[in-house]
Amino acid sequence: MQKQENLTKNQKIILDIIEKSSQPLKAYSILFNVQKKGINAPLQVYRALDKLVEIGKIHKIESRNAFIACKNSKCQIAKATVFSICEGCEHVTEIHDHKLSEHLKDFKDNKGMRYNKYNLEFFGLCKKCDKIKNNEN
Repeated sequence: MQKQENLTKNQKIILDIIEKSSQPLKAYSILFNVQKKGINAPLQVYRALDKLVEIGKIHKIESRNAFIACKNSKCQIAKATVFSICEGCEHVTEIHDHKLSEHLKDFKDNKGMRYNKYNLEFFGLCKKCDKIKNNEN
């Protein structure tokens, strides 16, 4: 994983915005937040996001087309990402489950295709949203 001091100015600014956010951020939301810092073109944001994903500093939540900071120093971003996403509050958590990783590392489909990377997203209700839903019923 690349150290933060090796990042470009734009990458540092964008990483800082993403790390401070409590929710995944979309590219145009990031652009809106960094315009005062001299990043004015969508292409500048997308280049920085692509590089930050590539080096494992952030993850892309595919279903939301949004980005979150990686919280796992041992993350294998190029190979495997797994997230739980609350359908109530939309809180995203990166899942680190050894059993799941072991099961999926040698997974083959019924035609024999072996996978070299995956991005899984599990959807449900977090404890707080589940409790709210159950109290409404």
